[in-house]
Amino acid sequence: MAHKFEIYKDKAGEYRVRFKYNSEVMFSTEGYSSKSGAEKAIASIKKNGPEAPIEDNS
Repeated sequence: MAHKFEIYKDKAGEYRVRFKYNSEVMFSTEGYSSKSGAEKAIASIKKNGPEAPIEDNS
């Protein structure tokens, strides 16, 4: 699969989510104290992402 979410623990022990396309990291989230917080972030991105507006600050 070319696209995937990954949950991982950072050096500070917080859970983070990164979204990868092939093996390139497209974005990562802030740190969460629990794995369920990271899982909720993924659910929110999946739910709200398709309708999110694009802000062009170029």
